This record gives sequence, C-alpha cells and structure tokens, in this order.
Amino acid sequence: MTSPELIKKLEETIENIPDFPIPGIQFKDISPIFLNPKLYEEVIEDLVKFSKGKVDAVCGIESRGYLFGIAIAVALEVPFILIRKAGKLPPPVISEKYDLEYGSAIIETREGQIKPGQRILIHDDLLATGGTTEAAAKLVEKQGATVSQFSFLIGLKGLNGEEKLNKFNAEVYHILEY
Repeated sequence: MTSPELIKKLEETIENIPDFPIPGIQFKDISPIFLNPKLYEEVIEDLVKFSKGKVDAVCGIESRGYLFGIAIAVALEVPFILIRKAGKLPPPVISEKYDLEYGSAIIETREGQIKPGQRILIHDDLLATGGTTEAAAKLVEKQGATVSQFSFLIGLKGLNGEEKLNKFNAEVYHILEY
C-alpha cells in the first residue's frame, strides 16, 4: 500500500541511534519527520488511506501515538480518544493492567468516550512486542466497541507483536518494517 517513494524518504529521514536507551538496542528516532511538514503530511495521507471509511474513532496510545493519531482522526473526520498511563486522566476512567518485562503497568481512557458498537482504529508510532497495544485493544473491548484496525509508522520483526494482535481479528498496518 505504501509507495516505494515514501518508504525511501522515511528511511532517509529516520535516524538510527545505536545502543539507546541501552546497549544492543537500535533506536529509530522519528523526530526528524516533524522537521519536514510535507513528509509528515505524506505519512498522514498514507495512514488515512488505510482507514478511510472503516473506523468510527481513533484511539492513540500515549504519547507518541498522538503524534500521528490526532492528524489521522482529523483527516478521517472522526473523534480522537486518548489512551493514557494511569493517573493522567480525570475520573471516571476505564483501566487495563498489562505485564511488562519487569512488573506491570496500567493504561486508561475516560469512561464514555468510546461508544458501544464503534469501530476503532488503535494507532501508535511503533509495534514491538505488542503488550501495550494488546492492553489498549482490551480497553476498547471492555467498553463494547470493536477494534477494527491497528496502525503504526514502524513494525519491528521478530518481536511477535503482530501475532499478539491476531486474536482481535483486526487489520494491522505499518508503513515501515525493521
């Protein structure tokens, strides 16, 4: 779906930072995309094509899921719903706990913002192991809505994130794969 030209531009723009945040990790710094408004616009257009006519709302995962997610929702003319770390939203909230490599975390959304029966796109900048995204999908389902799509700027192969999302029977899309 993504044009080879857009992939090339992104690969030339995204910076690889070795050994960050810890040794052995190859960090993909997407911040240079935001220095080029035209490139940012092309990314949004690509992500919007994936979801046009297929979703009723977009949920973005804190915080980098907001960078593209809000623009996607505006272009689709659908609501944007924040999924945040615990304690960042005023009550009432709906919560979902999930496991991390060491310990656990909780994400939340405001009660009543996701409506029963809605088709939801969950967006984040990167899909790695899929734990946070899976928790976001469970949060959506708790409220009677359906996750119909997941979208990401980047998908990381070999970390089984996409496999973790298969249980939701939703389309999964990423522009780049590493």
